[in-house]
Amino acid sequence: MNTMPRAAGAPGLLLLAPLLVVMAVGFNVPLLLMLGKSVVGESGLTLDHFSEIFRVPAYLQVLGSTFRTALITAVCCVLLGYPLAYWLRGLSARWQMVALAAVVVPFWVSILVRTYAWIVVLGNAGIVNRTLQALGLAEEPVAFLYNQLGVIIGTVNVLLPFLVLPLFAAMLKIDPQLLRAAETLGASKWTAFRRVFFPLSLPALAAGAILVFILTLGFYITPAILGGGRVPMIANMLDLLVNQQPNWELASTISTVLLGVTLVLFVMYLRLTAQRESA
Repeated sequence: MNTMPRAAGAPGLLLLAPLLVVMAVGFNVPLLLMLGKSVVGESGLTLDHFSEIFRVPAYLQVLGSTFRTALITAVCCVLLGYPLAYWLRGLSARWQMVALAAVVVPFWVSILVRTYAWIVVLGNAGIVNRTLQALGLAEEPVAFLYNQLGVIIGTVNVLLPFLVLPLFAAMLKIDPQLLRAAETLGASKWTAFRRVFFPLSLPALAAGAILVFILTLGFYITPAILGGGRVPMIANMLDLLVNQQPNWELASTISTVLLGVTLVLFVMYLRLTAQRESA
């Protein structure tokens, strides 16, 4: 009887074999080539490309700018997303669906379209600046765009749902009876939230923040448009190294460093997700 499932599974494995081959060739081979170029030089294996990254100030500046932008974006998403998810949790089922639809609808719009829309809203002659000047709050247009502020606004707009949706799902799993029990024992609503609810939702919040941080590291369109080339990011530097110089070895080395950082963060994300599920 044990041989029947194996025999039945063999044809299925054969059907999946072409797909597995395509995935291995399409994903793993380019990755291996990238890793190979990062450690191969004219005289054979070398780590000179990695030392160049940490020796040249321009590359360190780009890495620092990328991680700083990702960190600020993650913090902003936490500050905006946690109250939003908590507010969604308190709505009735009908209004939860309406509010969730409003959160999900931006996914249906191209990132490129949303990015250019921010230029219309935040430009020197945009809606926000004209309103500020009309109210007398600003004598001249405020520089919202073509700096790090503009990039952060764009990235937060794109990535906020990636934190809100899983955080909201985790909040729904927290038993309301725990809060009622804390209040019955004399705790105020704020104390029950601070001592009971927030610690239970913290793993999901941390996992969402790490996910936002990881996604920000690879952003290309938003920094290129809203940053105006003044906010260096890793993806934009890779475009310069590949398409304009070109310097495939250095581009592969920077990509390898980014891949290593991403994998470490992804492992942290998986552990926090597993902790959230077990809770």
